[in-house]
Amino acid sequence: MASHHPRPPQAAPSAPIEDYALVGDLHTAALVSRTGSIDWLCLPRFDSSSLFAALLDDESAGRWSLRPVDETATSRRSYIDDTFVLRTTWQTPDGEAEVLDFMPLGDSRPNLVRRIRGLRGSVAFTERFAVRFDYGAALPWVRQIEYGDRPAILATAGPDSIIRRGPRVRAQGLEHRGEHAVSEGQTIDIVLTWYPSHRHPPKPLDVDAALDLTLDWWREWARRSAPPAPYAQEVRRSLLVLRALTDEDTGGISAAATTSLPETEGGVRNWDYRYVWLRDAALTIAVLLTHGYREEAEEWRGWLLRAIAGDPADVQIMYGIGGERRLPEFELEGLRGHGGARPVRIGNGAYRQRQWDIFGEVMVALHGARVAGLEETAASWPLQRALLAFLADNWQRPDHGIWEIRGDERHFTHSRAMVWAAFDRGARGVREFGLPGDADRWQELADTIRAEILARGFDERRGSFRQHYDTDEVDAALLQLPQIGFLAPDDERMTGTVAAIEEDLMANGLLLRYRTSSGVDGLAGEEHPFLACSFWLVEQYAGSGRLEDAEALMARALEAVNDVGLLAEEYDPVRRRQMGNTPQALSHLALVRAADAIDIARRGRDDLAPHVRGESEGDAEATGTREKEPTPAEARESSGTPLPARDPVE
Repeated sequence: MASHHPRPPQAAPSAPIEDYALVGDLHTAALVSRTGSIDWLCLPRFDSSSLFAALLDDESAGRWSLRPVDETATSRRSYIDDTFVLRTTWQTPDGEAEVLDFMPLGDSRPNLVRRIRGLRGSVAFTERFAVRFDYGAALPWVRQIEYGDRPAILATAGPDSIIRRGPRVRAQGLEHRGEHAVSEGQTIDIVLTWYPSHRHPPKPLDVDAALDLTLDWWREWARRSAPPAPYAQEVRRSLLVLRALTDEDTGGISAAATTSLPETEGGVRNWDYRYVWLRDAALTIAVLLTHGYREEAEEWRGWLLRAIAGDPADVQIMYGIGGERRLPEFELEGLRGHGGARPVRIGNGAYRQRQWDIFGEVMVALHGARVAGLEETAASWPLQRALLAFLADNWQRPDHGIWEIRGDERHFTHSRAMVWAAFDRGARGVREFGLPGDADRWQELADTIRAEILARGFDERRGSFRQHYDTDEVDAALLQLPQIGFLAPDDERMTGTVAAIEEDLMANGLLLRYRTSSGVDGLAGEEHPFLACSFWLVEQYAGSGRLEDAEALMARALEAVNDVGLLAEEYDPVRRRQMGNTPQALSHLALVRAADAIDIARRGRDDLAPHVRGESEGDAEATGTREKEPTPAEARESSGTPLPARDPVE
């Protein structure tokens, strides 16, 4: 796809990834830079095309900047309490003012609000508003109108329209500019609303009411968790991020809000993460259940049943937010990429890959839901039985593994362990919950796979599990073996694996996924430490009695958190830069697990539900660590206030 709008000869440097804060409405999200520029927004969903894409190019791809005229102005920013209402306070020699950026909840349409409020003296703001639909390729037809007695801008291109309501701005080149001064006590509201171009513009938003509802909803949702000290702030924000990435209508959980943010500066490892990975969503649900968010587990289970309904042979590793199955990958030639990292990709070709680990992660999550008291529906258990029947006939085949390598399929040890977990949880569903099924057959398969892993996936010479059966390399994904109960964290085979991982994969104090130099992924270039892996190692340290090491690594990993509590996929500890798509669900959920593990280790007792510890019946006999699971009445429950379904049609 080509971009047809005029372009400067050289792109301005992109703002660092860690400079962005997120505001969202449980359908999509905008990224706001420290300098007050909204450089990324896709409407009406996370995986829709963008109308602001300067994040992946420069202002010619669309942006919405709002900052003081005085270029010497300084700012500080934070979210209001436990919400996604972003407050940026600006100071100039003449005064002080704040900008509240938020996407209202419960308003049934996609809105983005920028409220300017004078706090002291007088501050003049410059607004630069440039809409570019379809990832910068579609320059809209823009006209100024009077909507009632107030000025507005209408912009339309193809199926998309927006209306901007607020103080008058003037056309200048291919953008609109204006200056807005506020004195103490004055308020200026600027509201952008998306709607289908074949409809009439929606009615104006009541900003005061929308702000109150949005603040109240986020605060109530956050109040339901009890994060462990001293990581309460980071855990609560991480839980909020996981909720912000969950679509309130479908229950689908996006892996991140962005596409093509690079894993290395100027590199080619740039992927679209705006979809629902079964793996990430299942792991997210396990974390939310741990912290009392039962309703979200039910929503995700409903999404899962709809998305993978049909022939188990057609199950994919990822889907669209609504359960869409076709996610073809293509490159946008018209965008120069974040910091010049190309290609910019839309869609993700990995949806066609075979990854056996997703069956294990789904079964582990659904077993955890049972332990938390969620009753099986008429469709949920039959679906799990169908998945296990398909897996029983196909698990021997190789796959692409957890990291979606673009190289050859292999017999990855992590994938095999997750297949073991799938059959283990199936057998436990029958034995512990009285569900119908062939528990003996599933247990036999679990035992067979376990024996194979110990024989072929373990390197006796090094005393470590290996990445796949045909290599001596290790992989940070092996740290998940204790999480699913394959063996205890302090098992000597696991501690040997940790030693090998520390030797091979530790880079400047944080953990790589694997050594790209092995060529296993079939891709050029390298990557930075993967944050989720470092948090997995924290959890492993805590579970195996290395509490001081856990706390030290936790402190290093938390240095990657930006000023508003967000984590991307990777981190460059040398340049102190976030890398990869943001905010990353996997990074945040792994942070929560790590904090929980440290809390348990500090208190010297194991009081989380076994499905959270990852303990399994099959391993309990070998380790002697299994305790009685709580009854559904003992499991933590929660309730929430649902928001009305979105309907952008007036």
